[in-house]
Formats: sequence, C-alpha cells, structure tokens
Amino acid sequence: MVKERHGKPRKYGKGSRYCKRCGNYTAVIQKYNLLLCRQCFREVAEKIGFVKYS
Repeated sequence: MVKERHGKPRKYGKGSRYCKRCGNYTAVIQKYNLLLCRQCFREVAEKIGFVKYS
C-alpha cells in the first residue's frame, strides 16, 4: 500500500516510507523490514527480541 501524503503517491525517498505504528515519516528503520520510526522502535525493541548490550 502506498500512502498519499502530498496528493501523489511516492515510490522512493523519505515520503514513501512511514512508521507502521504511528505514521511518522522521519527516521524510519528499514533494516529487517521493520518500518518503525526510531521512537517506536525503542518502545517495542525488547518485545520483538532485540537486546541492548551496553
């Protein structure tokens, strides 16, 4: 699904990716196909199996 932000669907760039949890377009983590912004990732990281080492 391509979400329309500025009237036209984006295929690449920052406007094409958004956080699946809150809808934010900034700082989206794409690695491992997460598609979460960094704030949401910090909240749910332990639940989905990530461990903080230091």
